[in-house]
Amino acid sequence: METLELNPFYRATVGFDRLFDLIDNSVRPDWPPYNIEKMNDDEYRISMAVAGFKPSEIDVTQEGASLLIVGQRKAVDDERLVLHRGIDARSFKQVFSLADHVKVKAATLENGLLEIQLFREVPEQLKPRKIAVLARSGPNSALAGDPQQTAIKAA
Repeated sequence: METLELNPFYRATVGFDRLFDLIDNSVRPDWPPYNIEKMNDDEYRISMAVAGFKPSEIDVTQEGASLLIVGQRKAVDDERLVLHRGIDARSFKQVFSLADHVKVKAATLENGLLEIQLFREVPEQLKPRKIAVLARSGPNSALAGDPQQTAIKAA
């Protein structure tokens, strides 16, 4: 029995509905445990401990500014009696909000650790650009002969 059956408690108690709903629908946002690391100004890494999961049982999806990581364990028909289950075998769903222009570069699973490489790629038109400041000292200035600078001056 891997799930906790709370129906008998609903029938025998009054006013504890919300508490039992919290227990019954508990989605632990802290499980599986994870780290978020800043590698440099434009690179990040999410490391998530997913012991016992195979790469085929984990889906990593980026949709807009959301990164969704879902682990769905396949049912194992094992005849062994488990005396102690210390490694959690349940499925998980974890959602991360990403900043603008952050994209997934790669996702790897090694030794029970899922690593997701992220990078920020700001489009050229949104990056700051340096504007040269020219000196103007009369009709024979540097702006007089340059049509592009003349257009900037007129605007």
